[in-house]
Amino acid sequence: MKKITPSLRTQHITYAIRDIIAISEQRKKAGGDLVYLNIGDPVLFGFSTPSHLVEACYRAMRENHTNYSASEGVPEAVEAVRQEALRDGIEPYDILITTGASEGIDFALSALVNRGENVLVPSPGYPLYNALLARLLGEARPYRLDEEKNWEPDIEHIERQIDDKTKGIVVINPNNPTGAIYSEKTLRAIIAVAKRHDLVILSDEIYNKLILNGQPHIPLASLDREVPVMTFNGLSKNYLAPGFRIGWAIASGLPELVGDYVEAMKKLARARLCASHPKQFAISVALNGDHSHILETVEKLRRRRDLTVERLNEIPGISCQRPNGAFYAFPRIEVDVNDEDFVKDLIRETGVVVVHGSGFGPLPASPHFRMVFLPEEKALNEAFDRIDAYMRRHFI
Repeated sequence: MKKITPSLRTQHITYAIRDIIAISEQRKKAGGDLVYLNIGDPVLFGFSTPSHLVEACYRAMRENHTNYSASEGVPEAVEAVRQEALRDGIEPYDILITTGASEGIDFALSALVNRGENVLVPSPGYPLYNALLARLLGEARPYRLDEEKNWEPDIEHIERQIDDKTKGIVVINPNNPTGAIYSEKTLRAIIAVAKRHDLVILSDEIYNKLILNGQPHIPLASLDREVPVMTFNGLSKNYLAPGFRIGWAIASGLPELVGDYVEAMKKLARARLCASHPKQFAISVALNGDHSHILETVEKLRRRRDLTVERLNEIPGISCQRPNGAFYAFPRIEVDVNDEDFVKDLIRETGVVVVHGSGFGPLPASPHFRMVFLPEEKALNEAFDRIDAYMRRHFI
């Protein structure tokens, strides 16, 4: 038999957040310890999924909700998302319950993009969009986030990146990896661009309740009821349940603009049957139940964020903007290095596992790395001590 040749659509798929694990395993096999600051999974760092979400899943299984559900989601979950959207000022056209927000993003891009077409993605930004567009043989066309303006999108650069093959704009707010929260002025400017060029906006708002500076998060779709917007969210971050793999996509905009597009997404949803049936019953209790865990989580994250920014800015050769949402920092390496080589060497020598900034897109050109500040303060201080010593050994 001949060797099996992988499809062309897989050639350019990378996912830096997990790809870096191979280097970590090399150090581990050699007997070195590791301080993991690479993956945004709060449960790995002592945060617990609220018990009422867990009980809702058990109750659904005890009541035999273990068959296939409706492809678009169980009515109870869909209605809970609809009511949450209305509270946020969004007028939903339709809602899909998905296997994590990532499946909703997959459906949205797959129903939108043909070979050779492009979607504008923030750079730096979450690499899932780049990977999915590579699989679709489309182009993830980067637009600049301005580090000097606390990582707000550069609207002029967005406009320059658009051509006749551009189908949409991805907005990640709060942003992963920078932790930036966008102003209403910026969001309205993005909406205006989308209207001028007949583009769909894909608004990833998975961290919308993890706001660390008290400013309100503004749902993009709440600012305009005409422009086509797909808003993505789920249980993984706000509700500390990443392993549930339950999310949703909210379609909004004028029905005559979004109707055919949403039906195409539904075709994809039907082809995969359904999201996990029993876990869908956690959605209603999450959105309508006790939210005390969010207040506790935000308070812990705020303290750890403040420690992170203070310690990073004290390290020679490192600087860091203050993240205002989510649980990531995106420090700049202010020495002449390749960021991927820097991160690999840092892991091998110190055991501090972070992710190279270029894994989140080609912009900015200067070197960065992403780290999570989910661990307790003791672990964070240990990581910063090691990074400080590393920088002084090699660059100062």
